[in-house]
Amino acid sequence: MTYLQLAYAHLATVLPAFFIGTFLLLNQKGSSKHKMLGKFYMLLMLLTAAVTLFMTAEVGPTLLGHFGFIHLFSLLVFYSVPAAYIAIRKGDIKKHRMNMLGLYFGGLVIAGAFTFVPGRLLHTWILA
Repeated sequence: MTYLQLAYAHLATVLPAFFIGTFLLLNQKGSSKHKMLGKFYMLLMLLTAAVTLFMTAEVGPTLLGHFGFIHLFSLLVFYSVPAAYIAIRKGDIKKHRMNMLGLYFGGLVIAGAFTFVPGRLLHTWILA
């Protein structure tokens, strides 16, 4: 896949994840709707993190000429999603909540803010 195709695939997973995550954050917890959407949200987040691993860092220093600091957010996702799922299966609501908040704010809000840094694709598309 080309970088542009990867960017579209990333947007196709991260945008619905952002809206579903926001809905889950602001609405009743524990309902059957929350559980169903939560599983879909987790899947979308894992897919978006997987896609980013194929995208070369375009800004800042890189490791192996490919991975940049932004890829650390992918690692956050790969840790937080299973940790949150295991926590809720064990009934540890506090640990689940903390992992999901970290996933939302770290994996979506903060990482999303970095996409508007000059030199990144979304900055070019939207702000330049």
